[in-house]
Amino acid sequence: MDILLYNSAHREKELFIPLQEGHVGMYTCGMTVYDYAHIGHGRKYVGDDIVRRVLEHAGYVVKHVQNVTDVGHLVSDEDEGEDKMEKGALKHGKNVWDVAEYFTDHFYSSMDALGVLRPTIVCKATDHIPEQIALIETLVEKGFAYDTAEAVYFDIAKFPAYGSLFGGQNLDDKKIAVREEVQTGSFKKNPADFALWFKRVGHFAQHTMHWPSPWGDGFPGWHIECSAMSMKYLGETFDIHTGGIDHISVHHPNEIAQSEAATGVPFARYWIHHNFLTVDGKKMSKSLGNYYTIEQVMERGYDPMTLRFLYMGAHYRQQLNFTWEALTAAQEGLAHMRLLVVKVLAGVAEGDGANDEKIEESQKEFFAALCDDFNTPRAVGILFSFLKEAAKDPAQYSSEAMRGYITACDAILGVGLEGGIAKSVEVIPEDIQALVIERDVMRARKEWLEADRLRAHLESRGYTVEDTVHGTLAKKL
Repeated sequence: MDILLYNSAHREKELFIPLQEGHVGMYTCGMTVYDYAHIGHGRKYVGDDIVRRVLEHAGYVVKHVQNVTDVGHLVSDEDEGEDKMEKGALKHGKNVWDVAEYFTDHFYSSMDALGVLRPTIVCKATDHIPEQIALIETLVEKGFAYDTAEAVYFDIAKFPAYGSLFGGQNLDDKKIAVREEVQTGSFKKNPADFALWFKRVGHFAQHTMHWPSPWGDGFPGWHIECSAMSMKYLGETFDIHTGGIDHISVHHPNEIAQSEAATGVPFARYWIHHNFLTVDGKKMSKSLGNYYTIEQVMERGYDPMTLRFLYMGAHYRQQLNFTWEALTAAQEGLAHMRLLVVKVLAGVAEGDGANDEKIEESQKEFFAALCDDFNTPRAVGILFSFLKEAAKDPAQYSSEAMRGYITACDAILGVGLEGGIAKSVEVIPEDIQALVIERDVMRARKEWLEADRLRAHLESRGYTVEDTVHGTLAKKL
């Protein structure tokens, strides 16, 4: 099946055609590991996970590379302020190396909880200093970079296409008078020039992480790591590069400029950018008290798959607003879908397969939605509608076809529908299934007394009740 994706570089949907038949090279911008991963990060990386799963379903072998930024990312993306790793070390009372290790582990454990597949290759910036230095040397030799007393900078004036990347960068807004530049102490020729290598001078004189280089002791800028590592593992030109929409204005234009200046060939062919997650209609911020980690969501009694399900309720290019009410609604929706799976699979145990063609039609619609720019809201709606209809008369379908469909859908959605398949091994009467669904809804609403009452009622009917990450599991005594 053909895959259409919105290419941010050209601002239109395009047919995906890989460089190498049957294979995809995909680079996803990773996290700067100076603090805890939060639900905003979760949305972006679940989005990347859906892209990868759809590609793999389409038959591609995906080589998925993701960086870990553990040096060089300043508080501002435009080479201003302190290094985020130094800031994190001061905040958490650890050295920068310990901070990097701790928050790298935290990030991947958070993504594990959300069902995000681990990348094929995880590469740390600090493990690839020689590659970054070599790339900078090439840029200096070709005249695209210049050495100053404070840093080595990329000269955007030498890369004419810079201002047209991703629909155009308004460089005039970034320009300031030369005398004003001198007054700020900057050695940049143009305010939009960006650092490739910071020297251990000025306010970076005591920078903890530093390495020798042809330009003096120092550390790499943020942008150079992605170019050096993506090209090392995927080649000078590769298929897909993803990131957040905040990368469109600075980070990704810088990546393209330095990569293509060094190699003379196109960098990434398709660019995917995920929109923001807001919280209660506002930007997530600790100062506003609306900053939540995955653990905090779980501590409130929510299955992390509920959060994944919530993310998929909006298209990745649309802004999504998080509220606890919306998460509760998602938990109810997921509980309902899982229990529909139980009901349908129980009903098809003796099915005759007379209408298995309906399964095939629904499956085609489901994957067509996902192959049309990864439209998860439509795909989820197609599956939900089919399950509700199938639950009315499941005996018209064969067990093999229905199980195959649900397994294939969940291989992409990744929300635990397989738990429904496990539950259906034992046929549960319809009235008991209804009680189980109702109890899951009560738990999602945090109506604990009513949930306890339903537990007692189920037990009085001869069923043991177990709370699992996939909802209530009832078994006959």
